[in-house]
Amino acid sequence: MLVDIECGMAEVLEVPTITLLRRVRAGDAQARELLMRRYLPALRRWAHGRMPAYARDLDDTDDLVQVTLLRSLQHLNEFEAERPGAFLAYLRQTLLNEIRDQLRRHVRRPFHEAIDEALPDADLPTPLERISGSERLRAYETALAKLPARQQELLVMRLEFGMSFADIAAETGSTQGAARIMVWRALQEMARSVLDEQD
Repeated sequence: MLVDIECGMAEVLEVPTITLLRRVRAGDAQARELLMRRYLPALRRWAHGRMPAYARDLDDTDDLVQVTLLRSLQHLNEFEAERPGAFLAYLRQTLLNEIRDQLRRHVRRPFHEAIDEALPDADLPTPLERISGSERLRAYETALAKLPARQQELLVMRLEFGMSFADIAAETGSTQGAARIMVWRALQEMARSVLDEQD
């Protein structure tokens, strides 16, 4: 494991991300550590849920997340924080690209696994279940991509990273009530978009 940083979001949300990004660009090591503490736990959870079971090795996933976060921090000059929440969306996209690269490399390697005869068939997802899961994920990502960037970022924070409304409020510089309303409106817009597409 490269870095062992575990800390709740509430403990490191005192300083806005945009401020921390400016400080990191200026060479502030403490700001860099705060960003790592802020995003590493959420990125780990998100990445582990995105990796298929056959490629889901917890240590490898943790290392992938840490390397991605470290690389993102090294390339901050390529990132423009246009609004609160944009850095998390940037990290999500960067990590998603890394996961896709890892999966492509994994597919190229031969996969050998002994079949455990003791496993009951009921515990294994059927091909139809695997397809429907990936179709739902694709439908979600398509609907998400149609939303304005601000709403995408809010939904990513809430649905994919599981951030509380308090955490979202701190990240966006709003109140918990305002964060709840913004997320609810983004969900409504996504639902409207899906319904319009079905008509």
